[in-house]
Amino acid sequence: MAAIKPAFVPELKEHTWEAPLGKIVCVGRNYAEHAAELNNPVPKEPLLFIKPATAAVTMQGNLQLPAGRGGVHYETEIALLIGQPLKQASPEEAMQAVAGVGLALDLTLRDLQSKLKEKGHPWEVAKAWDASCPLSPFIAASQVADWQNLELSLSINGEEKQRGVSHQMLTPIPQLLAYISQHFTLMPGDIVITGTPAGVGQLHSGDHLQLALKDFLTLETQVA
Repeated sequence: MAAIKPAFVPELKEHTWEAPLGKIVCVGRNYAEHAAELNNPVPKEPLLFIKPATAAVTMQGNLQLPAGRGGVHYETEIALLIGQPLKQASPEEAMQAVAGVGLALDLTLRDLQSKLKEKGHPWEVAKAWDASCPLSPFIAASQVADWQNLELSLSINGEEKQRGVSHQMLTPIPQLLAYISQHFTLMPGDIVITGTPAGVGQLHSGDHLQLALKDFLTLETQVA
């Protein structure tokens, strides 16, 4: 499976994106209610893990779930496309490096993740498999006037499952990017997905998903 390139929504496109997609930096438990629903402690600082570029696929097609590996859970997240190198940055500097914003699904092999957590092992095989990070197109970051009021939602088969607003994040977007940049460099083409609100659950064959980033994006996809 070939890695995809980040795509901008055509009517909001401000420049042609040439950088290939890089690593996907993920943030766990960035909404308190989501941590609570999985009986996880709220972290004192951001909980980070990484998916490779091969985890990324476009949402503009059916979602392919791995067979025989247990339940696959959806986690809807705001995704940030990095446009400039970012290392040991301040929150203000970090925001200047954001080229675009969109949506991501952090697909998780929940049964496997639970077993790994019980053993104190890393999560990657439950989180970083091929096609585990469907991505929407991105809107240009310059279109966003208020980064504290980005609202995301997910409905499945017509029933709302998740809704959250960026001001509910335990670590807000500017501070989150700055924190990440203290630990490793973010490069053009990297993606940061910023945590999921409460309401996660299992996907099933034939499920119809509608995702929205209020005022910017609405898209639909289906589980194969």
